[in-house]
Amino acid sequence: MALSEREQKLLEEMERNLLQEDAGFASKVRSVGSSNKSAGKLVGGVLVTIVGLGLLLFSVALQVAFFGVVAFVVMLIGLVIASSNFKLPELPNLGDQPKGKNFFEDRWNQRFNND
Repeated sequence: MALSEREQKLLEEMERNLLQEDAGFASKVRSVGSSNKSAGKLVGGVLVTIVGLGLLLFSVALQVAFFGVVAFVVMLIGLVIASSNFKLPELPNLGDQPKGKNFFEDRWNQRFNND
């Protein structure tokens, strides 16, 4: 069900207000939006993977090992093409912790140094 004009305007206004109020959120939205650059790559990669799977099944029916290896490589190339379109989220910077110390070491020290 489509939104009415009034609902679309309200939604656009809410989005603008949210992006103006929270700069950190706005930068995250922009970075996520720009990471998926091409739907064609995704579709092409999925199609190549499906073709590779079909070739693999065909090689099993023919019982030719070399053809099966080639089919597997085609599947792998398709997966790489499809997944190269996405950007993984960045991990938070853990530079504020002293080197060699982490949560588990602290817990260990708390348990066994308080005897």
